Amino acid sequence: MLESLHVKNLALIDEIEVTFGEGLNILTGETGAGKSIIIGSINLALGAKADKDMIRTGAEYALVELVFKVDKSAQLAAVRALELPVEDGRVILQRRIMQGRSVCKVCGETVTARQLKQLAAVLIDIHGQHEHQSLLESGRQLEIVDAYAGEKLLPCKEELKEIYARYRSVTEELAASEADEETRRKETALAEFECQEIDEAALTPGEDDEAESTYRKLVNGQKIKEAVTAAHALCGYEENGSGGNVGRALRELRTVSAYDEKLADLERQLLDIDDLLNNYNRAAADYLSELEFDGELFDRTERRLNLINHLKAKYGGTIEEILAYRDKAGRLLEKYRDYDAYREKLTKQAESLRGEALALCGRIADIRRECAASLAKKMREALVDLNFADVRFEIQVLSDEETMSRNGYDRAVFLISTNTGEALRELSQVASGGELSRIMLALKTVLADKDETETLIFDEIDTGISGKTAWKVSEKLGLLGRAHQIICITHLAQIAAMADIHFCIEKRVENERSVTDIRRLGEDGSIGELARMLGGASITEAVRDNAKEMKDLARNTKQY
Repeated sequence: MLESLHVKNLALIDEIEVTFGEGLNILTGETGAGKSIIIGSINLALGAKADKDMIRTGAEYALVELVFKVDKSAQLAAVRALELPVEDGRVILQRRIMQGRSVCKVCGETVTARQLKQLAAVLIDIHGQHEHQSLLESGRQLEIVDAYAGEKLLPCKEELKEIYARYRSVTEELAASEADEETRRKETALAEFECQEIDEAALTPGEDDEAESTYRKLVNGQKIKEAVTAAHALCGYEENGSGGNVGRALRELRTVSAYDEKLADLERQLLDIDDLLNNYNRAAADYLSELEFDGELFDRTERRLNLINHLKAKYGGTIEEILAYRDKAGRLLEKYRDYDAYREKLTKQAESLRGEALALCGRIADIRRECAASLAKKMREALVDLNFADVRFEIQVLSDEETMSRNGYDRAVFLISTNTGEALRELSQVASGGELSRIMLALKTVLADKDETETLIFDEIDTGISGKTAWKVSEKLGLLGRAHQIICITHLAQIAAMADIHFCIEKRVENERSVTDIRRLGEDGSIGELARMLGGASITEAVRDNAKEMKDLARNTKQY
């Protein structure tokens, strides 16, 4: 649920804070007061394109912040699946718009525009004129049928996705294998040469590191000998050697250590040092005695390294990659040595997988038709409630094997007739903007129990409607508000009367500048705003009585 909206320095808004509530939140105001800015600011916070001209004149930046309460387990799991933070059951989205760039954050953590849009899809569903128009798309209509089918359809779709991926992989391999005989001959000869070259090298994983270590030691043998000899001399028992000096120091301390316990401790420490130097000098002497340059080993190691590096340059940067390349070349040889059998095996696999996929597509189509019939029936009932008195509504699920994909082989077509005697036609042929908005509202009402998105925003839901139809739309919004948080901008008093929470958007002049503000209305304020929407140039007592009556009627309607 969207708990609050904070906007600063955006267009006509200086700074506002709006706290939304559960149920139906209605936003009203005079034309030009800035209602579109409120919805626009929410869209901006959710990743819509930002224009620097949106920043209020004189300000360095614009800021939009949304606070969502996430308490549905499925919604919370979806947010966490995006690896985005949640603080105390809340998600805080913040977008700062500056000249030339903007910064998006979720609970203080910077996110990309892509992550923000993914999060928005989980938290909120915004419906404006563009979203109504999406109903005309066949792909969108199939999505609606699938959403209604829900868990009944999901296992089959998941299984089809897996089978279809395997089918596509096999068919792509089969298509790639269609090489002519000359090409196969050249590829076979090359693969045979590559396999032979790698096999003759008899590579062992890790031997390159060992050979390089040996080579470095042999190449630097003289330098090593000089350094170890010098170190041995410095630590030894010759004149000015550390060993001799430590020995002399030890003898001096022994003459006096009996007189003071602290001197005895120093003697023990020096004795430890003498032991360490003795051990070191013996080890250094042993190392020098074994240090000999082996010319044969050097030549052998150098040749081996040259061979390994030659193979690395051709087949991969490591011995493991070279051996993997050899395996791949070996598989190619096996394929070409019995090419017809290989092709036949792929063909049979493709046919088998296609059969499995088509069978799943058939099961999916049956489920879709069953659910489409149920959805169409509920849609007819919902549309009648929205003042489509003589409506007929059907959903056709049309199947075509040639269009099979990971989503099946169906397309859905929504058909409607709004007048007695008229034939059923596709939505795009008969539905006006106002009718589309009502159809979308009917769909949202029918799908309310299956929709995990808690917050729905309706902009221009009242396009092209009035009178009784507007009241019917109002009733549906009130019903939908029982299962979802609804935020709705409207110009119609019939819809505004149904508000659980009513906000008024106003534009005023302050310090010789236009400012848009929003305030929450109490009972009297809501009645006054309804009277303004109903009235003409002046608001009479009769108009106020009409507004109060409309509010009472809405309150009674919501009790059922």
